[in-house]
Amino acid sequence: MRVGLLIYGSLDTLSGGYLYDRKLVQHLRDAGDEVEIISIPWRNYAAHLADNFSASLLRHLLALRVDVLVQDELNHPSLFWLNQKLRVRVPSPFGRGRRVRADASYPIVSIVHHLRSSELRPAWQNALYHIPEKAYLRSMDGFVFNSQTTRGVVENAIGETRPHVVAYPAGNRLNPQISDEEIVARAQEETFKIAFLGSVISRKNLHTLLDALALVEEDWQLTIIGNLDVEPAYVAKIRQQIARLGLDEKINFAGALNDEPLKAKLRENHVLAMPSSYEGFGIAYLEGMGYGLPAIASTDGAAHEIITSEVDGYLIHPSDVKNLASYLRTLARDRKKLIQMNLAARKRYHAHPTWDESMANIRKFLLKMIDVG
Repeated sequence: MRVGLLIYGSLDTLSGGYLYDRKLVQHLRDAGDEVEIISIPWRNYAAHLADNFSASLLRHLLALRVDVLVQDELNHPSLFWLNQKLRVRVPSPFGRGRRVRADASYPIVSIVHHLRSSELRPAWQNALYHIPEKAYLRSMDGFVFNSQTTRGVVENAIGETRPHVVAYPAGNRLNPQISDEEIVARAQEETFKIAFLGSVISRKNLHTLLDALALVEEDWQLTIIGNLDVEPAYVAKIRQQIARLGLDEKINFAGALNDEPLKAKLRENHVLAMPSSYEGFGIAYLEGMGYGLPAIASTDGAAHEIITSEVDGYLIHPSDVKNLASYLRTLARDRKKLIQMNLAARKRYHAHPTWDESMANIRKFLLKMIDVG
């Protein structure tokens, strides 16, 4: 099978969505498939909209010799109109009319992690983002969804069900090796240790976590693991908030970490807290669970597909500082309950599909799409 994968920037970008794409590429290549990466340079949203009128990008897509073209939905601003051009006869650099569907005969499939128009922002802004995003989604032959929640949001947006597969991300990338005995011993440590795992951007709601921790009287330490370069203005506000709350000595910025240092950080913490305004899935929660960290996440998005509240984590409203503080305070004080939730989180991790299992389901789906096409 020959597969094209269209993304922004580098496949090595450190984020959950790019990890998902990397795992798919690795699985396909290990299965003997050919994968061609088509990369569009990162720019701002307005510049990406202009990509729809790029003659060079259109020629590149017309010249692809693949059995299926997979596009990361993140690229929707660059493709919402361009995809329409791939369905009609267009001028060709070879001097004649040409249509991708007739000449290359490949279906177009989108990997959808979450919709931009699902994120927390003023309703009028999301309404504007929804216009090109909906047009993009309607141009697809099929979908790869990272959760049932994402599937439902997309089907509601386009008003119908199209061929698709739901393939959950996994948490076994880090291959966590930690025993129940180590988890129990860790819970006895006096200082309560919290990990935040994700790029430091407004959607991840680190500011809510900081406000909650300011209400926790027990001895605690927070490690912030994630890229600090995505939203510099937000990072500056976070640093100001930390100073204003007098929390400087309790918080460590670890930055973005590769696998081995990330394993070490997760091994030494007690809980993972990231009350995002929206997550299409939330790989970070599952990776933390692999080390026995109960996850504190948001009721908005797909975290409820991973976390059973009060069992292996907690689900809160994204801005619910009071309850977030209460849950953190409870786990810091009640180490017996902490151990119960630590072990339950580890059990939930083991029950989840692995990357190989999920990526194999995607490959089966792509082969089916080629046969149908």
